[in-house]
Amino acid sequence: MTFSLIGRCEKTNMVGVAISSSSISVASRCPWVRAGVGAASTQNVTDPSLGNLMLYYLEKGLEVTEVINKIIKEEKNIEYRQLLLIDNKGNTSQHTGSKILGISGLEKGSNCIGAGNMLKSEMIPKAMVDNFTNNPNIHLAERLLLALKAGLEEGGEEGPVHSAGIKVADNTIWPLVDLRIDWLESKPIEELYKLWKVFEPQMKDYKSRALNPSKSPSYGVPGDL
Repeated sequence: MTFSLIGRCEKTNMVGVAISSSSISVASRCPWVRAGVGAASTQNVTDPSLGNLMLYYLEKGLEVTEVINKIIKEEKNIEYRQLLLIDNKGNTSQHTGSKILGISGLEKGSNCIGAGNMLKSEMIPKAMVDNFTNNPNIHLAERLLLALKAGLEEGGEEGPVHSAGIKVADNTIWPLVDLRIDWLESKPIEELYKLWKVFEPQMKDYKSRALNPSKSPSYGVPGDL
């Protein structure tokens, strides 16, 4: 029901997740990011707690493969889960359970990993990883979204997708980018990309307002004195 890519920017050390699904509000359950730690996706028959748990174990000092192995060993119903994990150095690991729905796929690349289930073909993750790898000089959010679009163009899910989202962590406790389309009958990835292009020129201003409000730019809206 989902395809996603998690990645790290080699230049900024940002980490992030871009994801889409035929299910409603996929970005409310599946993508997880933590500055200085890593990014994760928990998908298929989703247990949202596993995303936060993966990042918790990473922050405690476990390596990515140790994190995945620990969750496989200790968590119930793991055969229904598809898990992706990247740390702040670009190391990746994953788990695809034996009861994953439909056609599943997985592809690892440098500083990224893509995967999905109920796919049109096993090649969708490779299309995402290839696109991500070929765009090293743009903002991580843009790279992830273009890669997600490449996955859709390769075939995407077996059926139409209805929701999409992106999360990117920089160096604050909150995500630098946290955008989502919870439900559209069609083209949620396209609408998510449009939302990103509206948000992108304002992104640094919102960070500045949080960290140094006295020197941040004005809001430029009616009533702003």
